[in-house]
Amino acid sequence: MGTGNRGQPIIEGRAVTKEYCSADGRITHALAGVDVVFHEGQITLLIGPSGCGKTTLLNIVAGFEHASSGVVLENGEPIVAPHPRRGVIFQEPNLFPWLTVFENLMFGPQVRRENPAVARPRAETLLDMVGLTKFRDHYPHQLSGGMRHRIAIIRTLANAPDILLADEPFTALDEHTRRKIQRDFYDLVARTQKTVIFVTHNIEEAIYLADRMVIMSPSPGRIKQVIDIDLPRPRDILDLRFNEYRSLLFNLITPDVEVDL
Repeated sequence: MGTGNRGQPIIEGRAVTKEYCSADGRITHALAGVDVVFHEGQITLLIGPSGCGKTTLLNIVAGFEHASSGVVLENGEPIVAPHPRRGVIFQEPNLFPWLTVFENLMFGPQVRRENPAVARPRAETLLDMVGLTKFRDHYPHQLSGGMRHRIAIIRTLANAPDILLADEPFTALDEHTRRKIQRDFYDLVARTQKTVIFVTHNIEEAIYLADRMVIMSPSPGRIKQVIDIDLPRPRDILDLRFNEYRSLLFNLITPDVEVDL
């Protein structure tokens, strides 16, 4: 996985515009004419200041919202509704508190009536990947915050999606836990060979995870620049080239933050 192994386009946005109308009739322009392509097998990070439409674009890709104009395609077909092929990881783990860890993992496959002989070994393998097999019979309230986030990630993977959509899933974690979860997330994605579209406002997180970065500008959201991150794995946040990317992103994003203020 990486910029040198870019696969075929799997998600494509064409002239995507999104407008919201308030109760008093005022129009908010969230996205304006966004053209973007996400490639199979890549981790693409959407980054930009608050209000640039990152989450709005992700929700349209997920099928939770519809574009006001333009279209988002998956393998050439318009996305019109959510689908198990596109698994979503939210900001909060949102595990079912009345189910054990393993029951949480099996919930999606059971709803879809997947063969347990296929779904159970997959769930067990994912638990082993994140080192939480011994917690399979625990309830969410018996886990640490980092554990709950890891379970939320593999619960999405337990549904065997083709594409992972992540909306700032590690924002609430402390720095030490966040870095550990970032490493675990990348390892899982690399081992399962998933296509990932990941929203963040954290520059360091974006450089650490991304094969490719889509930088958005606000009011309304547009694609400002697309950058391939050409760094070896595993990535060292103290590496000189890592810091060169950090400076580049900071200089690209900061003027938009200042304007937005």
